[in-house]
Amino acid sequence: MSDAFSEPMTVQVVENEVVVLGPDGVGLSLTPAAAEESGRRLIQAAADARAEQPM
Repeated sequence: MSDAFSEPMTVQVVENEVVVLGPDGVGLSLTPAAAEESGRRLIQAAADARAEQPM
């Protein structure tokens, strides 16, 4: 059984930082540049994972 969360994260801007909040108290704060690159990496990883799913 997977421990992957099925709920999307909440994202907001607080004092010029991108704050990401997730289930079970997961949270982090990123600079705008780090948030942009993380977003690109998340989109690519999601596409890769979806491609691996059985039909």
